[in-house]
Amino acid sequence: MNHTRFWGIEDVSITECDHRILAENLTATHDVPPFNRSPYDGFAIRSSDSKHASMNHPITLKVVETIGAGQVAEHEIESGMAVRIMTGAKIPDGADAVIMLELVKELIIDGETHIQIKRSVKKDENISFQGEDTQEGTVLVKAGTKITPGIVAILATFGYHTVSVYKRPVVGILSTGTELLDVNEDLQPGKIRNSNAYMCAAQVRAMGAEVRIYQHREDNFDSLYKSIKESLQETDVLITTGGVSVGDYDFLPEVYKKLGAEVLFNKVAMRPGSVTTVAVFEEKWLFGLSGNPSACFVGAELFVRPVILKGMNMLKPHCRVTKATLSRDFPKPNPFTRFVRATLSEEIDGNVVKPAGLDKSSSVSSLVEANCLIALPGGTRGWEKGSEVGVITWHGEGSEWPWDHPLFSKSSAIKTVEKQL
Repeated sequence: MNHTRFWGIEDVSITECDHRILAENLTATHDVPPFNRSPYDGFAIRSSDSKHASMNHPITLKVVETIGAGQVAEHEIESGMAVRIMTGAKIPDGADAVIMLELVKELIIDGETHIQIKRSVKKDENISFQGEDTQEGTVLVKAGTKITPGIVAILATFGYHTVSVYKRPVVGILSTGTELLDVNEDLQPGKIRNSNAYMCAAQVRAMGAEVRIYQHREDNFDSLYKSIKESLQETDVLITTGGVSVGDYDFLPEVYKKLGAEVLFNKVAMRPGSVTTVAVFEEKWLFGLSGNPSACFVGAELFVRPVILKGMNMLKPHCRVTKATLSRDFPKPNPFTRFVRATLSEEIDGNVVKPAGLDKSSSVSSLVEANCLIALPGGTRGWEKGSEVGVITWHGEGSEWPWDHPLFSKSSAIKTVEKQL
């Protein structure tokens, strides 16, 4: 995260700012309401006129005009007068209360409209006062916040027809492997279709970045080096999938070396995705993710997400962390931290989580139902149903760093297992 940088700032139209990240605080440019107004349909009156009104002694007021929202009364209200007023209209000068329409009786006297009131109305009753919702100069939304439909409403309310947002990085995706086919090709012996590129593209778009999918490359050092070097000329981030392990055809570590890239780390003590490699080159990012679909998915959420969102100054760029109760046994031992694709649900007694599908890094089907990752610290021999576990989810508001939840620590995991025993 120390290597992250802002992608830049640009102004966009209010019609094109959905899901973008605010680059400046959103401030109220005027009071809301901007004037005293009526929250109901009714009649604007002087409260003193109704002081002695009752069921047995109703008072009668003359209606001098009718105003709707967006209109201003021509008359100043004097004693004995009333103005028919619609919801949202400005309170006429001289009036200090509004009586609701259903509380009056309309009469015609000598061809003119009057109202009869049978109850007293207090001063300031049924008036929405200027600035009671928001006062001019108030910071409504902080920079670094993702723009939602509600924020768009705020932008429109205060006249922001353009808004400053952080630029979206351009993320290139290049899959490697001689075994790969395009999605429109028929299967061949020993071949598989390239699912990683399209999966990663969907993940990255959900993070708010622009995507460029490059034609996958066979396991050849020279062609791979050329493709990566060319791709870096037009991207801020380049994700490669496959080719980062220790096999005879895993060329990416050597590609990084020839480029002169600074490798931040090579391999992680985790499952799946242990072969993940991350490097930086001339302020460009290189993410070498596993060729196994589930491992690739996990690597993108854990490592690519915070870099993209931090570059757009997202206040909480990391996946959200929470806790849940394990709904069934997970007997697999964990020499390394394990991230299990899972389904999180909210129940009356709290969050419940269960593993989704086959727990292998090559599994694709487990990603269909998964909406979270169970985080199981390394050094444990499995987990029993009913255990409290840490959960990572990429939906909704994110988290800050570090993840200091006790369920993510090895010591906490050991204590949990000891308690079970």
